[in-house]
Parts: sequence; structure tokens; C-alpha cells
Amino acid sequence: MEQAAVAGMAVFFLAMGVYGLVAPAALVGPFGLRAATADARNEVRAVYGGFGIAVAAVLVLAVARTEMRDGIALAIGTALAGMAFGRLVARCVERPGGFYPCWFYFWVETAGAGVLVACAL
Repeated sequence: MEQAAVAGMAVFFLAMGVYGLVAPAALVGPFGLRAATADARNEVRAVYGGFGIAVAAVLVLAVARTEMRDGIALAIGTALAGMAFGRLVARCVERPGGFYPCWFYFWVETAGAGVLVACAL
């Protein structure tokens, strides 16, 4: 069960990473951001693209090397929890608009954190 959950998270991060590399402006568009310059697209490709693919690779390593799974799952799960926490802070400070994209991703991050941390414990 844990292997499938970690593998599923790897697929999610791989998809996000590839999307970030291929279509950086489209990825950040729902947040009202414009990746209108080469520097802006470079930043999106690095943070969402390259980092997402790196996280996917580490999660694949966790599937392949079960002795490493708990530490990797805990680290990535904690990072996702931190992202969700940042969205809660944003809710208190600026009150983002509707459910999508901010609250949708809050729940995606919360669920991902829960799955990965549960796999680690």
C-alpha cells in the first residue's frame, strides 16, 4: 500500500514538473501570474519544473529502496505540509478568491502531506 501511495505522489510531481518545463506561463496563469519574460519563465521552469522532477525522482528512489522510503516520505510530506500552511497564512492575510486555485491546491498539498507522512510512520 505504501509503495503505491509513494509511486502515485511521484507521478503527480513528475506531471507537475513536465508541465512546468513545457508550459511555464500556463502553469502559473490560474494564480493571476504572468510569466511574460524569459527570466520569469526561467524561474517557473526551475521551481515547478526542475524541482518537481527532482522530487519525483527521489520518490521513485523511495519506491525502489524501501529502506529509504520513510525518510524520503517524511521529508517530502513535511514540505507539502509547509506549502499548505503557507496557504493558510495567505488566507489570514489576504483572503484568496474562490476555491480554485488556492483552496484546491491547499487540499492537494494537505492530502499529499497526509499520505506521505502516514507512509513514513
